Amino acid sequence: MKRSDIVQKLGFSALFACMAANIVFLGSIIFFIAARGLSSISWAFLTEAPRDAMTAGGVAPAIVGTFYLTLGAVIFALPLGLACAVYLTEYSPKGWIVNLLRISINNLAGVPSVVFGLFGLTVFVKYFGFGVSILSGSLTLGILALPVIISASQEALTAVPQSIREASLALGATQWETIRRVVLPAALPGILTGVILSVGRVAGETAPILFTAATFYMKGYPRSVFSEVMALPYHIYALMTEGSHPEQQTRIAYGSSLLLLALVLSVSLVAILIRARQRKTYNA
Repeated sequence: MKRSDIVQKLGFSALFACMAANIVFLGSIIFFIAARGLSSISWAFLTEAPRDAMTAGGVAPAIVGTFYLTLGAVIFALPLGLACAVYLTEYSPKGWIVNLLRISINNLAGVPSVVFGLFGLTVFVKYFGFGVSILSGSLTLGILALPVIISASQEALTAVPQSIREASLALGATQWETIRRVVLPAALPGILTGVILSVGRVAGETAPILFTAATFYMKGYPRSVFSEVMALPYHIYALMTEGSHPEQQTRIAYGSSLLLLALVLSVSLVAILIRARQRKTYNA
């Protein structure tokens, strides 16, 4: 056997081992959470509010709050991130300034989430006067998601062959028409990948909403974007760190964790199906 064949087999074996390790770790986490939280899941748990000092009842307000915060973050971050990616990829002049911007965006993705929370507290809660509210939390989470969406959208736009752009321009289309009708549809599967990653991140963040949106307990549901809100990540944190009934609270915390995991996976699955449909349509 040739030396190159041996190196190739070793490389594929290493990649397979890494993939298997990731699957094992992910499966272990899901099994651990499911084994401890499945007994808490019921219709009442999904539809009722907490009661009896957070030791009974359900997590319906936290589910609604998580949905509002995640939806608000995506509504804010997706258009802004996509516009930034389109400018950097299609319009910006090539040079060291653009390269510096791209490096800065990539580095911004590694900033700890608690820093974004302090930024949201200073800017949205206090300076703009939005207070601790859904609006402040959504904007903060949206900024947190921006680097992921921008980076993924840039990669998707760059992957579209230049020949497709040239063919569209040769047929008389303007640059904007080419981007809107040709480039963006072709890059949509990659853009949705960024959305999937950002949704998974913002839905599970605790530190940013700790300062900007979350409340420990509320009886009903938020009435406007300026209302405080319960959210599953903060609800889990509160159950595990506060209160005087650790046994009951721990059981509810594991149930909430399983529910949060299921919600994130469900959203990701829907986005993956949409991405696969768009990719199939474009390839056809």
